[in-house]
Amino acid sequence: MRILLVTGRLAFPVVKEAAGNAADVLMADVPVAAFVTPKVLEPLLEDKKGKYDLILVSGLCGSDFSRLEGKLGLKIRLGPKHAYDIPLALKYAGRIEFSHKVSACQLLADVKRESALQEFEAIETGAAPAFLLRKVKIGGASTMKVVSEVVDATKISDVDLVSKVDAYAAADIIDLGVPLESSPDAVRHAVRVARSATFKPISIDTLIPEYIEAGVEAGADLVLSLDSSNMERIGPILAGRGIPAVIIPDDESLGSLMKNIARARELGIKKLLADPVLSPVGHGLVDSISRYLEFRRIDPDTPVFFGSGNVTELMDADTIGVNALLAGIAMEAGANVLFTTEASHKSANGSDELKKACMMMALAKHRKGSPKDLGIDLLVIKEKRPRKDIIEPGISLVEAKKHRIHLDPRGSFNIFVEDDKIYAKNGDVTVVGTDSESIMHTIIDRELVSLLDHAGYLQAELKKAELAVRFHRSYLQDDQF
Repeated sequence: MRILLVTGRLAFPVVKEAAGNAADVLMADVPVAAFVTPKVLEPLLEDKKGKYDLILVSGLCGSDFSRLEGKLGLKIRLGPKHAYDIPLALKYAGRIEFSHKVSACQLLADVKRESALQEFEAIETGAAPAFLLRKVKIGGASTMKVVSEVVDATKISDVDLVSKVDAYAAADIIDLGVPLESSPDAVRHAVRVARSATFKPISIDTLIPEYIEAGVEAGADLVLSLDSSNMERIGPILAGRGIPAVIIPDDESLGSLMKNIARARELGIKKLLADPVLSPVGHGLVDSISRYLEFRRIDPDTPVFFGSGNVTELMDADTIGVNALLAGIAMEAGANVLFTTEASHKSANGSDELKKACMMMALAKHRKGSPKDLGIDLLVIKEKRPRKDIIEPGISLVEAKKHRIHLDPRGSFNIFVEDDKIYAKNGDVTVVGTDSESIMHTIIDRELVSLLDHAGYLQAELKKAELAVRFHRSYLQDDQF
């Protein structure tokens, strides 16, 4: 495919290097590629008809080249915004249709992501499981599943329980954590409320036999957990109903786990998951991973339960990377179901992170490679590669200095965040939205601000609020972010 890249004077060397021998590069008489317009481009392309199959202008261009495309009989589309994406765009040039309105880098990101999601669905659809939990495949060749716990489910209101279930949209199974100071009636009620809010499997999380019985009676699909303390009483009930259970050791030893699994099977429980117990960092994490590996060596078939939340909740680190690493360890250890919770503010959104991590590991395993360049990722704060712009400083540099802030005669704003929405209150008017730009535009359109420095302050604070929502952080006006 014959491709021509159009750029400006400053970016020409960088674009030339990025294109290599895969495309020709044409330099327009403008300083930066974003300044290329149909008027600038037309005389440069008048003699190019029949020579190229595709003309790519910078994705930063704000002009519409569709009319010029029709006039010249040349396909003119938006390329990437930055030079580092040019090789990828050239690689896909013959496979996708580039756009007049969407930059190639964004288009490629969407295409790769959609392709990755379709591949993941195909892997899961074709996989044979060890057993089904409602319609969710468990174990076998199926992909790793995520269980998300609602902590103290019997102590919160029905509204809060439903809200939490809804928030766990990424999870495959909803787990109801039952505190010691609960009651069978409270357990039954919690299971029924959760069941009314979702079609997903529901697990009951307690060792107390009376609570487990109540949860099973109310329709729980899975029991966490059985050991020698409740096995004899609960085992026959689960066996009679065909309800799966997670089997745990009495003392975190592999011997104890194998003994409890054997007894569960003697009692007639055919569907079960083995939990060698993942220990927190500083309390035997590496040894516990060794137990998982040893269990899988001894028993290659029984589905394995992996308590990721034991690590994330007891480590003051962003959960994004921790969840990614834990999913990778779980995949290599042969685990099938990963358990997490969002018991603390720092672990908010952990279910979504862990589910995406599981998808990444499924794709990496299927492609027999590492979890990189998959089309989906968990890069939220840091970048995969730096984005470099062409810098054109002015003739003189002016050192930045603060000046005294004057109160705006149109009034001050109180900015706050609630339920993932940003509120900007000025007197009787409150502007609400989810992005800082829309809120700022509304403030300007309604003439609620009259001073430039006040407008600049508002934009900075609104952007901080937007980032707080995105990163699930708290926001306080004028506070350090």
